[in-house]
Amino acid sequence: MLCTALAASANDFPTVERVLYVQECMKANPGPRYEMMNKCSCALDTMAREVKFEDYSGMVTIVNAMAIGGERGNSLRDNETLKPEIERYRDLQAQAYKACFITPR
Repeated sequence: MLCTALAASANDFPTVERVLYVQECMKANPGPRYEMMNKCSCALDTMAREVKFEDYSGMVTIVNAMAIGGERGNSLRDNETLKPEIERYRDLQAQAYKACFITPR
């Protein structure tokens, strides 16, 4: 139980952000509900140990905005200054998935 409390306090990510990440992770990685809930929670805890919430929030906002269609989305996708943040997020997530035994689909 102490381990869970320490993981939950890592960089003090808001509960709502944790829930949203776990829900999206579970949606993107189908599997047994309880198992994936634990694996996805592990993934965010792993990322939270590596990055401050403010940095995480910025990276997630950029990555989510990349899905915007049309010209607005193109202006983000073509912006070279955002690419390091996108790569950083993807690397962090890949490391977290590996550490928590999530096989991306």
